Amino acid sequence: MNDCIFCKIAAGIIPSATVYEDDDFRAILDIAPAHKGHVIILPKEHADNLFSLSDETGSKLLPVAKKVAKAVKEVTGCDGINIMQNNGTAAGQSVFHFHMHVVPRYDGDGILPVWPQGSYADGEAAELAAKISEKI
Repeated sequence: MNDCIFCKIAAGIIPSATVYEDDDFRAILDIAPAHKGHVIILPKEHADNLFSLSDETGSKLLPVAKKVAKAVKEVTGCDGINIMQNNGTAAGQSVFHFHMHVVPRYDGDGILPVWPQGSYADGEAAELAAKISEKI
């Protein structure tokens, strides 16, 4: 995509602080990090979001995320890692090129939103699970 900033970064057209690269991905330090060491993993193949990401690229993603997360944890000494990905503006996606965040976390940092825990009425979870299962 000619106008996609993440395509340009993944292709090396726009410089970045790259921490990992292979034939399919470029992982870079986020320029507006939640914490120092916050990495974004960019597929070199353009996909707007998870729903348009190819299964082939998707199958290669988790091993890359694991490598990056292990390195971030070792280098930063963080207490934990969030690996997250947003789809759609309602979920917080602001750049429409699939990307995955690897965020170092520290006890008590409070940087990421925590959602209130909901509940299901009697039988509601089973009904919803059945509807979702039919679509898979």
